[in-house]
Amino acid sequence: MKGFDTEHDPPAAESGDIYDVSDRTKNVDDDGREKRTGTWLTASAHIITAVIGSGVLSLAWAIAQLGWIAGTLILVIFSFITYFTSTMLADCYRAPDPVTGKRNYTYMDVVRSYLGGRKVQLCGVAQYGNLIGITVGYTITASISLVAVGKANCFHEKGHEADCTISNYPYMAVFGTIQIILSQIPNFHKLSFLSLMAAVMSFTYATIGIGLAIATVAGGKVGKTNMTGTVVGVDVTAAQKIWRSFQAVGDIAFAYAYATVLIEIQDTLKSSPAENKSMKRASLVGVSTTTFFYILCGCLGYAAFGNKAPGDFLTDFGFYEPFWLIDFANACIAVHLIGAYQVFAQPIFQFVEKRCNRNWPDNKFITSEYSVNIPFLGKFNISLFRLVWRTAYVVITTVVAMIFPFFNAILGLIGAASFWPLTVYFPVEMHIAQTKVKKYSPRWIGLKMLCWVCLIVSLLAAAGSIAGLISSVKTYKPFRTIHE
Repeated sequence: MKGFDTEHDPPAAESGDIYDVSDRTKNVDDDGREKRTGTWLTASAHIITAVIGSGVLSLAWAIAQLGWIAGTLILVIFSFITYFTSTMLADCYRAPDPVTGKRNYTYMDVVRSYLGGRKVQLCGVAQYGNLIGITVGYTITASISLVAVGKANCFHEKGHEADCTISNYPYMAVFGTIQIILSQIPNFHKLSFLSLMAAVMSFTYATIGIGLAIATVAGGKVGKTNMTGTVVGVDVTAAQKIWRSFQAVGDIAFAYAYATVLIEIQDTLKSSPAENKSMKRASLVGVSTTTFFYILCGCLGYAAFGNKAPGDFLTDFGFYEPFWLIDFANACIAVHLIGAYQVFAQPIFQFVEKRCNRNWPDNKFITSEYSVNIPFLGKFNISLFRLVWRTAYVVITTVVAMIFPFFNAILGLIGAASFWPLTVYFPVEMHIAQTKVKKYSPRWIGLKMLCWVCLIVSLLAAAGSIAGLISSVKTYKPFRTIHE
């Protein structure tokens, strides 16, 4: 565990972004680092990119398991929980004062400042384990979306019953190649353009999904729905109803989570207005926008497909026509995931690079950067260590995605394990420590009850994910084509 016990305040020089504060010609912040220029708008784009993934199109399946009442209610409840805990975490970016205190650059730094001890290592395992899992999962999901483009064309030409098997692996390789190039973006501060593009893509495919669901409902070809969702003995067995309901609750809860990258996003914000104020505004915009699309996609998708709602009504072909629109929506999913991969990978890159810079400060391979002129882009700083390490990381995650085509089931388990500590427990405990909430006061009791309820949700979701994982492992074959 010592590998996660990083310094609280690694020198900015380690990442090459410190300047001589005495040189008034340099634009620097109060910590000597290059002046941050992010706003609540760019932070909102980062949040939306991180939160609205292709999973938005699977919410119809989640509501089908839970029904109109429970499904919709859980969507709204977890949006409030996510926003509430994110405001607590935003106040902890600086310590001890949320406005004038010392900056914390990572989630682990924040936990170290307020809680310390073993909790720092627990945070590191949960955060970086989740981030690594997400990058593998996004590689699989992007390839599924690209395969769906080819299959949509095949079904259009040969009919819906045609054998349109297409291998995912070439698309995984293409996705990995793109990520190798984009991974050379030095840090989170330079990702704004990519996040804005990815956010636009997420809006686009979510809107297309909503539009297709509305068209289906308007056309009268709708599935059977129930207030309590799938019916035991008709749609599912009693055991399936239980496990899938657990999994559905977890899917909804995890669909809102972005605590893994919140501090890194906040560290891109300029200091006026105060970072916590801007971050809270960005969180409100991000979570509100996400909830709006989640409710529309989930409820309209359920209305269209009923209890037979597919896991993803674009890639699982809930719709076949118009095929060109399905193609475009799936292409948008892939483009969105290209940007989202970087949002989740950058904290991993920064963690490893800062540790290496600190441990081997005299190693020129690790610390040196070279200026290269790139046509149309101008000067770009290249680090050989960054090039080699980040390329290796992308290659490894791509190979893992190819070996384990059912990794998204594993990702559900990783999400269950990391949701509670990162999204709920740490923000609540740090809020209690920061504001000195009196033990056994009504507020203290309420916060503790929130922790316990969310822990139960995580455990139930983990049980559902394990049940699904066991089912996947039974038919597992390495390097198997995912869509057969």
